[in-house]
Amino acid sequence: MNLKSHLNSKNDTIRMLHTEPTMTDVISNKIISWLPEKPREYVVVCIGTDRSTGDALGPLTGTYLDELRPRHMSVYGTLQDPVHATNLNDYINLIYSNHQNPFIIAVDACLGKTNSVGHIIASEGSLKPGAALKKPLPEVGDIHITGVVNISGFMEYSVLQNTRLSIVVSMAKKIAKTINLIDQQLTYNQISPAIVMSHLKENSI
Repeated sequence: MNLKSHLNSKNDTIRMLHTEPTMTDVISNKIISWLPEKPREYVVVCIGTDRSTGDALGPLTGTYLDELRPRHMSVYGTLQDPVHATNLNDYINLIYSNHQNPFIIAVDACLGKTNSVGHIIASEGSLKPGAALKKPLPEVGDIHITGVVNISGFMEYSVLQNTRLSIVVSMAKKIAKTINLIDQQLTYNQISPAIVMSHLKENSI
């Protein structure tokens, strides 16, 4: 379970309330400006678990994004096949095995200040999920998108578990739409359907 994401931004960051009408367009355009000039294999890693309402932002995003069928991106982390703390290393190995020189967009939930709840934050660089867990977890992503789903600072496991599903669903749909807008701007010659990787089994971790 990923309690809080520590951001490791190299340069730029943009944040907007998910209910702002222009949010998807503004953030997608900003992320497009961070993409590499040369073609890469684009991979979206949506981190989290459906066993905690607040932490379901990632797998919900992955599920909604898969339903939009992006043409240039592979999607890891859905409600059916989540990417979470206990299998993150395995999925990272799987991604680098399946994709040559992947460019990774990581998605995760986080907790923040009261006035930050409902904001979607996109940054260059990687994020480090599961900061509250004892074992170290690898940093993930060339770019990352986080959604502030609730307030941090006290009994964070309980806070995540008691987060309102409505805000998590709404934010996940907006993040999926944002990433899909990015996918629509990719015009590389090789076009293939997005795939959801489900090679790892929960009971094998």
